[in-house]
Amino acid sequence: MVTFEIKSPRKLIEVALPLDAINEAAAREKSIRHGHPSTLHLWWARRPLAAARAVIFAQMVNDPSWKWELEHPGEIPPNNIKASWAAGRNRLFAIIKDLVKWESTTNEAVLERARAEIRKSWRETCDLNRDHPQATELFNPDKLPAFHDPFAGGGALPLEAQRLGLESYASDLNPVAVLINKAMIEIPPKFADRPPVNPEASSSRDLVGRQWKGAQGLAEDVRYYGQWMREEAQKRIGHLYPPVEITVDMTTGRADLKPFVGQKLTVIAWIWARTVKSPNPAFSHVDVPLTSSFVLSSKAGKEAYIQPVIIEDKYYFTVKLGKIPREVADGTKLGGSNFRCLMSGVPIEAKYIRAEAQAGRMGTRLLAVIAETSAGRTHIQPTAEMEHLANSMFPNWKPDLKVPTPNHDVDRLPMYGMPTWGDAFDQRQLVALTTFADLVKEVRSIVLRDVTKTNIPQDYLSLERGGSGSCAYADSIATYIALAVGRSANYWSSFTPWAGDFIVQTFGRQAIRMVWDHAEANPFSSSTGNWGGAIDWIVRVIQTSLSAKTQGVAAVADAQRQAPIDGPVVISTDPPYYDNINYADLSDFFYVWLRPSLREVFPSLFATRETPKADELVASSSRHGTKKAAENFFLEGMTTAMRRLVGRSHPAVPITIYYAFKQAETRTDGGTISTGWETFLEAVLRSGLAVTGTWPMRTERDQGLKSGTNVLASSIILVCQRRPEEAPSVSRRVFLRELNQILPEALDEMTRGSGDDRSPVAPVDLSQAIIGPGMAVFSKYAAVLEADGTPMKVGSALELINRFLAEDDFDHDTQFCLHWFEQYGWKEGRFGEADTLARAKGTSVDGVKHAGVISAAGGIVRLLKWGEYPSEWNPAADDRLPVWEVLHHLIRVFKADGETGAGKVLSVVAAKAEATRQLAYRLYTLCERAGWAEDARAYNEIITSWSAIEAAATAAPKAHQSDLFG
Repeated sequence: MVTFEIKSPRKLIEVALPLDAINEAAAREKSIRHGHPSTLHLWWARRPLAAARAVIFAQMVNDPSWKWELEHPGEIPPNNIKASWAAGRNRLFAIIKDLVKWESTTNEAVLERARAEIRKSWRETCDLNRDHPQATELFNPDKLPAFHDPFAGGGALPLEAQRLGLESYASDLNPVAVLINKAMIEIPPKFADRPPVNPEASSSRDLVGRQWKGAQGLAEDVRYYGQWMREEAQKRIGHLYPPVEITVDMTTGRADLKPFVGQKLTVIAWIWARTVKSPNPAFSHVDVPLTSSFVLSSKAGKEAYIQPVIIEDKYYFTVKLGKIPREVADGTKLGGSNFRCLMSGVPIEAKYIRAEAQAGRMGTRLLAVIAETSAGRTHIQPTAEMEHLANSMFPNWKPDLKVPTPNHDVDRLPMYGMPTWGDAFDQRQLVALTTFADLVKEVRSIVLRDVTKTNIPQDYLSLERGGSGSCAYADSIATYIALAVGRSANYWSSFTPWAGDFIVQTFGRQAIRMVWDHAEANPFSSSTGNWGGAIDWIVRVIQTSLSAKTQGVAAVADAQRQAPIDGPVVISTDPPYYDNINYADLSDFFYVWLRPSLREVFPSLFATRETPKADELVASSSRHGTKKAAENFFLEGMTTAMRRLVGRSHPAVPITIYYAFKQAETRTDGGTISTGWETFLEAVLRSGLAVTGTWPMRTERDQGLKSGTNVLASSIILVCQRRPEEAPSVSRRVFLRELNQILPEALDEMTRGSGDDRSPVAPVDLSQAIIGPGMAVFSKYAAVLEADGTPMKVGSALELINRFLAEDDFDHDTQFCLHWFEQYGWKEGRFGEADTLARAKGTSVDGVKHAGVISAAGGIVRLLKWGEYPSEWNPAADDRLPVWEVLHHLIRVFKADGETGAGKVLSVVAAKAEATRQLAYRLYTLCERAGWAEDARAYNEIITSWSAIEAAATAAPKAHQSDLFG
């Protein structure tokens, strides 16, 4: 029987990437808001478009080396061939560097260059396999393979595949994620280049005759019908959000309000505090406020704060301007969830607060009102009438879906007497949300009426059933408007703090944390959380980011069972991160509002009362009883999903899989070893995949509310190919021998970069990047067998790979310093311990002291910091020069004289240059894991400037080196 092997050119992503450019663009993108798809509707842990775009492009494009390697298997290429490859890669890198820029999202010239390169590589692959028996099925040169992401989530990957010219299929178990993907990749191509249908578009002088490109017409209709909804909602519930009329009485002690006497000011926000009965028996009838702060604004020159006024057993709040007294900064909070009684000062413990809340005795009290003026905004003292109005209304419906418990991401609600999702909202917020959610259905009916007056085909085939006519168009507008309701819910809950200038969204982090004093937004203002703003954000996304015309489909499907597409597909995916985020539990917050709005539009999508949870691939102990059971569920489920993925992937294109590390996972003693990472890799390898490369990308940022929490730190992109069924098993000894052959060269290339425009891998990413070549060795075998014949675990392989970074190849004095630093840093230690360590490392305390790198006196030993090294030092005359000393003198000189000065030093100690660079990497990694930011920064500066320092060393005057120092 003849076996026809598919010939697959090696792809660029399997060889090289311009990581610096990708990381820089991804980091910049995190600060871009207007028009970014992340502002369409909240989803957690989205990948940057820049990273997704670069990965898919490099996954599809052939590396310049492919033809020579196929023609000369196993041969070492001559230098002139290598040079041609470098030139070819530089050309592709130039495309990527343009492609990843945010501005390229709508730059058709840049995008078409990338698409043309993808088509060219695909035709090369097809031509190579034209005689294959399955050539008709697998290799049509006139049609690119489709793209599929089975864990589509926020949709960045399907969207960028579509932007690069691939038919894009997105699937996810979660209906909220699927709805977002429908809005991003499915709807815009159906109605591309069509004019809007609203009456204004056919009558406005500015709109009649306009050329409507891409999704512009769609965006214009969302704007128009969103504005209609605002006006209609104002008629129905506008009286619940009255303006504040400034009276003369309100100006007492407030000169800033005098210009506005008689004016009615629109309220931006009402500031509320939760209350409980005082635990002090003397005031047990008083509902006392639980406030984290009484500060309204700390901006210089515009300071404002709340001043409580106590009269016998009652209190009220006034608003003061000017310097903020220290005693009001922390409100009534003592720390954690503990407070003090405003009336008596006695502590109110968290246990008491929770008991009161669960007994239904937690209330709210109005602290202050923020209003808009012609001069900006002002802070106003609340009145009893304001508070009464907010508490006197009752919605005709309230979500009664239970909040999952126990679940640390959301269990603050039931813990504090709020067992359902409806309890996350105050009464007026519920009235607003139900009103707007009901209006979505009315909007759909109006669009359906208006569309009959246009040339859009009139039919009754819904969007869910694949329609592209009048019914589907009305469904589409309703979809975007409903997403605006979801956006608004994120700002219209009782878990939205006031940040001094704006309202913070409910999901400022990937969880719902208890908020004691919150800001209630006014849907009809022009400030944070207003309805017009929600519509405007969505319109900008449609106009800026959703212009692709290539087909896209989004559907609910379980990654373990699905088969939504005929034929093999290109796969790039971003699976769940073990136990990091319980997407289903969090997304119910939105689902309870989206479902009533869109159940008639998408009856299958919103068939269930809540989002599916049992099959969600996260290792949730709360769902599976124990940590071990959760781990087994994740491992088995992810293995099954990956096997399905392997079976559907195109054999000529590698699979790319994102895995995002938590910060804690990069700070353990074992480098990148963690339960989540090990389990995930185990699932990948069990599925029949071999890892052929890993690329660390800095796709996350640690700032804002997330700063200091265990947020995702960076992503590692796994590049995978199918492992041959006939792959052999090898012994541990063979595996170690091969690691020792492969890793030194790989490490050198990573830390040096190369001539084809590759920058060195950043120190913080090195322990992740080295996994690539290491796991490539491990995963190409059916098994690596331990001495007792059992297969080696992924965790053991990772330990061996990470250990490679920790090998001590330095001189004895440096080894002593390195291990002492690991234990003590720059702190003091006892001489006896130093003596023991020095003997073990083949040196002595006196010898290391003679080298000039430690202080040893009075039985105390400590390492000298670079600032303590003598400035008159001359390396040419140093008779004992460990690498440790070279590096820290280098840092001292670099900080004083920059790259030129450091280059002079390096020119004299050229023989120690490589070891110095490796030590800097090692110390950076050590400091980064230990959280020693200042020290880590110093080592990182040397590494990132190394090329420039080497250049300066080459240019240093050789004849007078001995005169350059001192």
